[in-house]
Amino acid sequence: MKDIKLELVAVPVTDVDRAKAFYEKLGFNADHDVAVSEDIRFVQLTPPGSACSIAIGKGLTRMTPGALDNMQVVVTDIEEAYEDLRGRGVEVTEIQDLPWG
Repeated sequence: MKDIKLELVAVPVTDVDRAKAFYEKLGFNADHDVAVSEDIRFVQLTPPGSACSIAIGKGLTRMTPGALDNMQVVVTDIEEAYEDLRGRGVEVTEIQDLPWG
């Protein structure tokens, strides 16, 4: 079997512009923002250094906004990432060490 790569995950949101601004504040790059019609808008955002992006928008998924309740990202240095997010004005909780890393 050849490589299988996960490249895009749909994230259902209520307010596309607010969600886009949130992810940009986190440092995600807005790769695409295309309104295909009144019913379809596609916004693709990619975290720095990631091969996988998220898609938010209108008319992209039948999932209820808020239905996706867990997304995991991996960083090299958690303390550095924590301080970077705080520096961007993102409200973050304290770092937690979990049994699985």
